[in-house]
Amino acid sequence: MNTSQWIYLAIIFLVVFGVALTISMQVAPNRVKARLEKVVQADTPLDTDNASAWVAKAIKIATPLAKLSVPGDGWESSPIRIRFMNAGYRGTSAIPLYFGAKTLLALVFPGVLFLYVGLTGGRMEGNNFLISMLFAAAVGYYLPNIILARRIEQRQQEIFNNFPDAIDLLLVCVEAGLGLDAALLKVGEEIRIKSPILADELHLVNLELRAGSSKDRALRNLAMRTGVQEVDTLVAMLIQADRFGTSIGESLRVHADDLRTKRRLRAEEAAAKIPLKLLFPLIFCIFPALLLVLLGPAFIQIYRVLLPSFGGGG
Repeated sequence: MNTSQWIYLAIIFLVVFGVALTISMQVAPNRVKARLEKVVQADTPLDTDNASAWVAKAIKIATPLAKLSVPGDGWESSPIRIRFMNAGYRGTSAIPLYFGAKTLLALVFPGVLFLYVGLTGGRMEGNNFLISMLFAAAVGYYLPNIILARRIEQRQQEIFNNFPDAIDLLLVCVEAGLGLDAALLKVGEEIRIKSPILADELHLVNLELRAGSSKDRALRNLAMRTGVQEVDTLVAMLIQADRFGTSIGESLRVHADDLRTKRRLRAEEAAAKIPLKLLFPLIFCIFPALLLVLLGPAFIQIYRVLLPSFGGGG
């Protein structure tokens, strides 16, 4: 290779490296900046239904469509309302947006399939075309369910990961002489920097207590809103300790140790799954390229040596 080719390759390398570095800097989260933003926003009130202008327009458009998908009487007490709370959607805008999206996607996906078949000139028989349209409508209708389930899973995972730390803070507050109500208020203020979701849930508990709700009802509502089994266990333990007069501090210490053990076991389980998850990308993406780089020159050399001999022998 001459000098111009090396310069050309160097320019290509620098351009590709610069583009990749720019994309990684834009996409990768800046943890320091995110933590500072959490500190700045720590004193902001709980936002439940502050929809922006475009969200308000989307709600206005989705409301007529939502009427086609909203179940009949009694859906307010159905499990879907609990799933909304588990996902953190407590505002009234979640209902029309969710059911409106189900109706809209159930109509858009078959329409896109119909346009694709018409524009590409593809031919599909009557039964196959009908089945494809029904499948596209089913995918569009159940896609919001998948997104909602993913949102619930992420939220519950964050609550579970930060819950042992919150219990440790609660234990320190209780052993320092604070009552359970004041301890929950203090923990909600301190944990907001690390987990705003858990802080909001504890803030709602304090709001219910200030509104006159009983402690049992407020704690049970906390377990229902989060949907995390460990929170439900803590709530049952606190209710029993308050009812029978046992030591809350000792119960919190035992429960915190159990939660830390569960968190460590889950982390070890996730680490043990990494080799299996890396197996398929290695087989289908990395190994073919590696074999091509290693064996490609050998195959080219064999081709250059053997092919003339075969041609001469013929």
